Amino acid sequence: MPYPYGSRHRNDEAVRPSSLNLRYNAGMRLEILNSIDTIPAARWNAVSGTGNPFLRHEFMLALERNGCVGEQHGWLPRHLAAFDNNNDLVGAVPMYLKDNSYGEFVFDWSWAEAYQRAGLSYYPKAVVAIPYTPTPGPRILVHPQADRDTIASALIELARNGSQSENLSSLHWLFTDKDDTERLRQQGFLIRLGCQFHWKNRGYRDFEAFLSSFSARKRKKVRRERRYVQEQHIDIITVHGHEATDLQLQTMHDFYRITFEKKWGHPTLTLDFFREIAQTMGEQLVFFIAEKQQTMVAGAICFRGNDTLYGRHWGCYEDYHSLHFEACYYQGIEYCIKHGLNVFQPGAQGEHKISRGFLPTPTWSAHWIADDRFRGLIADFLEHETSAMNEYIEELNQRSPFREVVTA
Repeated sequence: MPYPYGSRHRNDEAVRPSSLNLRYNAGMRLEILNSIDTIPAARWNAVSGTGNPFLRHEFMLALERNGCVGEQHGWLPRHLAAFDNNNDLVGAVPMYLKDNSYGEFVFDWSWAEAYQRAGLSYYPKAVVAIPYTPTPGPRILVHPQADRDTIASALIELARNGSQSENLSSLHWLFTDKDDTERLRQQGFLIRLGCQFHWKNRGYRDFEAFLSSFSARKRKKVRRERRYVQEQHIDIITVHGHEATDLQLQTMHDFYRITFEKKWGHPTLTLDFFREIAQTMGEQLVFFIAEKQQTMVAGAICFRGNDTLYGRHWGCYEDYHSLHFEACYYQGIEYCIKHGLNVFQPGAQGEHKISRGFLPTPTWSAHWIADDRFRGLIADFLEHETSAMNEYIEELNQRSPFREVVTA
């Protein structure tokens, strides 16, 4: 299987199933699991909650069952689990063993190259993340009635000790929320600052009320883009996963596949994956489908949480003026306003989002590096990168389309 971002580094000894299961700590049993299927969905969801669609058992199981993760793609499940004395799940961490850096969106290619030049192996490494999903959120999952500090500390210790025992180069926690970031910082992890562009609902009555907060020039631009779509006689319909026909699922997957083959060349989510989550968590799968003469011509794939809409994928059969902006941004904003969602995260990168109301928003990741020398070098790199990133975010805020000062 070719990898679009460089060759895969393999070490079969290091990627064998972990031998660290059945550790005991503070009255808990800690395990490293090779599949989420070993945990009943109700127990996992009681710990992770169902508000974040990507942390649901149904989402992660669909990835595993439909060939989206595993040996073929270099995402080997090594989920961490903490059980109490009654054998109830009280904590969990979605973790994977990686022999590449594809699908992570926190780019460490230069780190891997530096290791290679020094004659060291950067792969395999451990990654705490949701595969192919650059959405910030909790990564240390603890049952709401359990002792969060004790369980979180035990899971972090298990992740780090397990990485050391397996002779991994590093352990990476990607797109952590503020609480997990601070906890990992206190545990000695190196913190990396990133930036995305998020929209926030400030109590807008409707889309026009949102636009009224823009400067006149920016407001005119958005209206013109929406008008272009209308003038091309394109209609946008909203379809949730459990409402979608199989033809709609096939076509939306086709849009996703086409975009990856045009730009990145490695679509990992299968049609059967979308079919499964449409059945198991279809209320959280949202399609914005563009139709011309009742024929699907483009679409955006989103997921809905309790208070957040997540934009994930987009595709089209042919280009239409401004249709990308309409399907990927404006429809999502209208959806959030209509359904009372507070945040719209449209995906990674894209400074063009600023003029459409998505402001620069900090993201974080946390990193443990086994090699002392490289840990120091990466710490120095991150210190300079963080300073530059803060300046970048400050500069981007000056491009805000809003008439009054608004920050993310």
